[in-house]
Amino acid sequence: MALKRDPVAFPKLNDAQIAALSSCAKLKEFAPRQALFNAGQCDYAFYVIKSGQVEVVDHSGGQDEVVTVHEPGEFTGDVDMLTGRPALVSAIARTATQAYEVAAADLRRIINEVPQVGDVLLSAFLMRRQLLEDSGFAAVRVVGSRYSRDTHRIREFLARNRVPFTWIDLENDPSVNALLGRFGIPPEETPVVVRGSDVILRNPSNEQLADALGIRKPLEQTLYDLAIVGAGPSGLAAAVYGASEGLKTVVLDRIGPGGQAGTSSRIENYLGFPTGVSGSELANCALIQAEKFGATLSSPAEVAGLDSQSGYHVLRMADRGELSAKCVLISAGAAYRKLDAEGCARFEGSGIYYAATPIEAQLCRNAQVVIVGGGNSAGQAAVYLAERASKVLLVIRGDDLSKSMSHYLIRRIEQTPKIEVRRRTEITKAQGDQLLSAVQLRSTDTGKTETITCVALFVFIGAVPHTSWLRDAVELDRNGFVKTGLQIADAPGWTLRRQPFLLETSRPGVFAAGDVRLGSTKRVASAVGEGAMAVQFAHQYLSSS
Repeated sequence: MALKRDPVAFPKLNDAQIAALSSCAKLKEFAPRQALFNAGQCDYAFYVIKSGQVEVVDHSGGQDEVVTVHEPGEFTGDVDMLTGRPALVSAIARTATQAYEVAAADLRRIINEVPQVGDVLLSAFLMRRQLLEDSGFAAVRVVGSRYSRDTHRIREFLARNRVPFTWIDLENDPSVNALLGRFGIPPEETPVVVRGSDVILRNPSNEQLADALGIRKPLEQTLYDLAIVGAGPSGLAAAVYGASEGLKTVVLDRIGPGGQAGTSSRIENYLGFPTGVSGSELANCALIQAEKFGATLSSPAEVAGLDSQSGYHVLRMADRGELSAKCVLISAGAAYRKLDAEGCARFEGSGIYYAATPIEAQLCRNAQVVIVGGGNSAGQAAVYLAERASKVLLVIRGDDLSKSMSHYLIRRIEQTPKIEVRRRTEITKAQGDQLLSAVQLRSTDTGKTETITCVALFVFIGAVPHTSWLRDAVELDRNGFVKTGLQIADAPGWTLRRQPFLLETSRPGVFAAGDVRLGSTKRVASAVGEGAMAVQFAHQYLSSS
């Protein structure tokens, strides 16, 4: 599995760039076959090769494979140098080798402060990860049934957190019996997650999986300047601007970066991306940018409540921990509403989905699928799934897509023969055995029902804000959206003489941005703008308090 020697991914540093690293580098010598660092190692160092050769070795497939060989002037590492996750591969001296060693913390500082070096390293790190994923590299293997909602949950969690993995389908993969037999695992104990040849997790929770793979970072027992709840576009934008402007910033998310936008297969109307960008790619780049400036993401980290103590805001975590901050940004986003139709609850995660990503699309190849909803998310899903499914049925209760969908998506749907729009129609029933196999449609004009065979039903019918943890903390409207600015200027809880800032909630120093905020525009660009604005208001609050 040797990687392509792309010049962006594998550049040679010149003398000036190496000199810029020398202030915090130590020259070390390695004997042949001596490891510079090992797969699974945390906080490992960065190396620039002075002489000799260094092999990068993948152990994940059960046998060692050389991914690439670094020559003098080249360097080790990928994006995990920034995220602080454990190494996915090992670096081993092929010959007697001399290399300049730079501690991970020093490297992150250099990338931030020395652009002539940082830009080269960051571009290389990003390209290396892309080449690694394109090569089919898998840090872990997930063995589980396509009928299992836990299998879907684990795959979704790994994808959201950009962990390279492969899925071995319990029903259809011919290698599954040999693999399970090798580890002595009966099929009824799946799903299991296998890392290397020794780590086996039986149906792990997201928290257990994150801890085993080094995804979840421990929170410092310190006072943060800005704590952000939710890592969607608004939260990630606030993390970038907050950290880059010197605020000690932490981001907490229940699942992983991206939010609802992270599940979008292709966003074509976001500024600066004329050919479109997936929500996952956008979120990943934003996260790396935030971590480059020193922000910390902890995931999964679920917030259970918001209190005040000694003049600061205290976030109570679901695992009973606490986090204190001078300012808080609520950017917890919203989740798609559940479809209230007979049988739907039974098939969630095993035929009924609320996102259309490569995880779900893998189950839809050359089959018929149904989408319910008339907004942009439904339109993006329809266009994306039409590339894989044999037919896509888009079901809407109204008679006109233009009331809630962007014009460019409507045109794309009209130009895609595989997509059929059923207007004035609703879903009344979901049917199947272990997996969804059909849905029942009803015409609201005639009352006539029809049963449609399908392998999946995708639901995009409006959103419910993630604010149950805020019921007694800030002013909400009757639907649970957070009130801000002039919406709470006359609220009983507002006691300051000044007017609340535009994005400020009824609790001074606590702000809200993105889909969770009452009156927000449900677009990625506006969410990013609100996240950036919230940081400016946080600065004003901090300077006046």
